[in-house]
Amino acid sequence: MKKVVSIVMGSDSDLPIMKQAAEMLEKFNIAYEIDIVSAHRTPEKLYEFSSNAHKRGVAVIIAGAGGAAHLPGMVAAISPLPVIGVPIKSSNSIDGWDSVLSILQMPGGVPVATVALDGAKNAGILAAQIVSATDETVLNKIIEYKQELKEIVIEKSGKLKA
Repeated sequence: MKKVVSIVMGSDSDLPIMKQAAEMLEKFNIAYEIDIVSAHRTPEKLYEFSSNAHKRGVAVIIAGAGGAAHLPGMVAAISPLPVIGVPIKSSNSIDGWDSVLSILQMPGGVPVATVALDGAKNAGILAAQIVSATDETVLNKIIEYKQELKEIVIEKSGKLKA
């Protein structure tokens, strides 16, 4: 099965956060791959990955990084695919703000959709929504998921009022 979404991160220390994106893709039954691609320590791998992902059938890239967080932007600079950036509060970050701003403040012409700090779950959902634009099965799963969210809130509201 071809991998529709690629999840990459700068370090294995990002894996506990980035697993949340994988879990959401699994919920929507979307095939994915996951790897470590460091913008600073493996620039050749970064270039190879970014310039060829679309040739391998990948439709969306989720890139997570902490600290200076150059990975999402560099992937977006090279790849023609949509890139979702996940800023990660890492051990060497400035309370996560450096990661947020590094990913959020991209120059014109090189967009990166940016989710909240440590927001890999939302990155997985957003990737699924992008895939759903051309896949009705995924679209229906997202509609079901949003209905589930609605029902959870209604149930909690009912318990609170009781």
